[in-house]
Amino acid sequence: MTVKRQLSMVLDLNKCIGCHTCTAACKLMWTNRNGREFMYWNNVESQPGKGYPRDYENMGGGFDADGALRLGRQPSQEDYGIPWEYNYEEALMTGTDPWLRPNVKPTWGANWDEDQGLGDYPNSYYFYLPRLCNHCANPACLAACTRNAIYKRQEDGIVLVDQERCRGYRYCVNACPYKKIYFNEEISKSEKCIFCYPRIEKGLPTACAQQCVGRIRWIGYRDDEDGPIHKLVEKYKVALPLHAEWGTQPNVFYVPPLSPSKFGENGEQLDESRIPLSYLESLFGPRTGEVLDTLAEARQAKADGKGSELMDILIGYKHSEMFKLS
Repeated sequence: MTVKRQLSMVLDLNKCIGCHTCTAACKLMWTNRNGREFMYWNNVESQPGKGYPRDYENMGGGFDADGALRLGRQPSQEDYGIPWEYNYEEALMTGTDPWLRPNVKPTWGANWDEDQGLGDYPNSYYFYLPRLCNHCANPACLAACTRNAIYKRQEDGIVLVDQERCRGYRYCVNACPYKKIYFNEEISKSEKCIFCYPRIEKGLPTACAQQCVGRIRWIGYRDDEDGPIHKLVEKYKVALPLHAEWGTQPNVFYVPPLSPSKFGENGEQLDESRIPLSYLESLFGPRTGEVLDTLAEARQAKADGKGSELMDILIGYKHSEMFKLS
């Protein structure tokens, strides 16, 4: 899809602390009502983990190597997790129940496997992976929609659903390999992250980026050579897409996480990364090792007092400089 400019986001996984402030900001602004209760347009997953919806990586979608569209399966409500309420009245107001209990027995939900990870102590590991719609250059949801209800805005490449044209066929849900487009049962239409375009049009960053306490998110245009996106993605090449092999050409990029070393049987520090490189490569592709080396070199240069433009960008001294929206 040819657009005039493409707005993109970079997230540094070395700075994400899993506080979910981004998720809460998005949920409060967009998805806390009217059939969207189960939707998390932005969520933060613990990896390795099953993600949200549960096991989405194995549900299919995207494109084959030859460019043919693949239709995966639609997540069930149980894969998302059925929303529940707590017995606030009995537990907090009347004191008739000493425990705060859900009104159903939950079996899954966003962050159900939070902080579990893999490995045995002292070499267990996990990291946080925030996810939102990638506003892809080649969106599978758009390709699958038979109503032409999904489109990319020419001025910034944001992918949106025309609610007037949508008829709820759900091909888009099946086609998105990231499962970041949802079906609203109450209105029988598909909905998704809109990259907070009403804020973008006022020169404001997305709610998830504005509220991020770890300053892990940068927003800008791919073609702005003076902006942080171009420098992180194109100049220093340290920001990589998630599952590029799915063929959608995502415009959300990740700086992969560095890892502490493993410990040996006697507590000695080994020259081996605790997070297996092979696992990171399964997410971010074959260049991951090269990126981790570049990050380590930049960190060392900064520590040695030599200076590093890359580290200055990643530190994010001024929050406002992380968003270049014009």
